[in-house]
Amino acid sequence: MRDGMHEYAKRIQAYDKLEIIEVPDEKAPENNSDAQNEKVKEKEGERLLARIKPDEFVILLDLAGKSMGSVELSEEIDALHTQGKSRIDFVIGGSLGVSKDLIARADYRWCLSKNTFPHQLCRIIVLEQIYRAFRILHHEPYHK
Repeated sequence: MRDGMHEYAKRIQAYDKLEIIEVPDEKAPENNSDAQNEKVKEKEGERLLARIKPDEFVILLDLAGKSMGSVELSEEIDALHTQGKSRIDFVIGGSLGVSKDLIARADYRWCLSKNTFPHQLCRIIVLEQIYRAFRILHHEPYHK
């Protein structure tokens, strides 16, 4: 999976700068209570929020978000760049979900799929969609 991530990251670099930032997961045993799981999400959310600058546009991957196809994503990226938003953060939360503070900080909540994916696979899909969006924006061929 790392090879796939690196391949799409390399392809995106031809169009725009890309930085992948990982923050450590908080330990969350299976027998955690709901309150303990909320604490885990809060700690992970704090780590993520610490890496986001105030002027950055945040697209949070969220099952409760809006669905957006490849063309729509390319249009959204184009509109953000036109509005002067040069830094777009795509945020993938932890296995328990994300904190209320992170949801509040999100400028857009994107439901990639109603299916659940491992984080590494989700990252590859997001990177592929970003790459595809740039191909669309540059009127270059892409698979439909």
